[in-house]
Amino acid sequence: MSVLKCDNVSFSFGNRTILEDASFVMQKGEHIGLIGLNGEGKTTFIKMITGELTPDQGKIEWAKRITTGYLDQYTKLTPGKTIRDVLKEAFKHMYELEQEMNTLYEKMCDCTEEEMNMYLEDTGEIQSELESSGFYTIDSTIEETANGLGLGDIGLDRDVSELSGGQRSKVLLTKLILEKPMILILDEPTNFLDEDQINWLKNYLANYENAFLLVSHDIPFLNSVINVIYHMEDGLLTRYTGNYDNYMEMYEIKRRNQNIAYEKQQKEIHKLQEFINKNKARVATTDLAKSRQRILDKMEIIDKAKEQIKPTFKFKEAKSSGKFVFSCENLVIGYNEPLSKPITLNIERGDKIVFKGANGIGKSTLLKTLLNIIPPLSGKCAMDYNIHYGYFEQEVEYSNKNTALDEVWNMYPSMDNKEVRGALAACGLTKDKIESLMVVLSGGEAAKVRLCKIMLLECNTLILDEPTNHLDYLAKEALKEALINFKGTIVLVCHEKEFYQDIATRIEDCEKWTTKVL
Repeated sequence: MSVLKCDNVSFSFGNRTILEDASFVMQKGEHIGLIGLNGEGKTTFIKMITGELTPDQGKIEWAKRITTGYLDQYTKLTPGKTIRDVLKEAFKHMYELEQEMNTLYEKMCDCTEEEMNMYLEDTGEIQSELESSGFYTIDSTIEETANGLGLGDIGLDRDVSELSGGQRSKVLLTKLILEKPMILILDEPTNFLDEDQINWLKNYLANYENAFLLVSHDIPFLNSVINVIYHMEDGLLTRYTGNYDNYMEMYEIKRRNQNIAYEKQQKEIHKLQEFINKNKARVATTDLAKSRQRILDKMEIIDKAKEQIKPTFKFKEAKSSGKFVFSCENLVIGYNEPLSKPITLNIERGDKIVFKGANGIGKSTLLKTLLNIIPPLSGKCAMDYNIHYGYFEQEVEYSNKNTALDEVWNMYPSMDNKEVRGALAACGLTKDKIESLMVVLSGGEAAKVRLCKIMLLECNTLILDEPTNHLDYLAKEALKEALINFKGTIVLVCHEKEFYQDIATRIEDCEKWTTKVL
């Protein structure tokens, strides 16, 4: 039984085609991964099936009586509410039933015998529904799910206005899971989760009885939870059965067969064209030439399989720093209160150090303290005088009206138009994306612009805070190669072991410093 059908859907944004005559089917119980390179339109497709956008043509049809839940990381949270308040909203229907039941009890104080019997019957039904729905264990359910996704570390009584973008995303994901919709729609849910939280979500989705649609560039995560792939490329949606590895095998076979068919047809076209050119002017053979031309005109032309363009990341290297790039002695980091015990740490020239650990324990705060962006609460933190660094911040929201071209050009005004475009193109951005506003680029495309700005700096040290969030697999591969080849010092925060394990010369577990109970 299908729960969602999209028939011959087309959608364009400006002069760019996002989908063209595309079809999509979600069957009951299917765990679908929606994949494609950055900028192919995955989030746009999700906005269409959730009703936020209307297709130019085609039909999108949900089955009757289906409830859906969509993880939209841009949803606003109301200041003044605590995390617990927001999570309780997942049970709004139950609280409304409780209120209805309490109102009925009040009416029993002054009613006829007939009304009393009716009220008792109604309250009994409501009571049964609340008990079977777990209403009286809501608090423990909230605690259990919130702890699984790391919200317990933040504190459920924390005002949502104080949360970072990553913490806000965790709140929205937790609320969505508590709502238990029949269909889950998740757009890159692992971006702000650490390894333990990803494992919790992986186990939850792998055992999820209903259907879900998942957008993710985390291949091991996809492999562990999905059984169907929809690949989005050049406005088309193509369905594959199995996990990501199965898709890759079938996709490569399809590409190979398409290229074989393309080469075969090109030879046939060349042969027909050669015959036509030789015989069309001769009276004796002109009919044969016309016959071959009709065959050529009716031929359905096969395109060569599209080559996926891999970005090229290469960081300019400056003169070496001193031996000790960063030196910390009894360093305590934090804002209003300590996030760490005293840290004594040296990062030497050429180290490629990875900081790992649970979210919320202060990894980003540590990087900002090393760079003197925020002061330490106590202790010493020294930075080498000859350091030239590039810093990739985990969360950057663009409210300006710069295009990607302007964003880079404003930082490097001595470059000419061609040079800036070339640098952005090397990072995997097409002409239309280079000329697009930063605010309309996908998360992966915006990350490529930010990486481009760092690549044009002469650096001997790279400070990178979760740079793989939003990047597609080709961009991740290219970035990994660039970091392996970089001869300077690297300080990296990352939750993807598959990405950092071949880069790191040293791994520091920040949980040994944290003041938080994990």
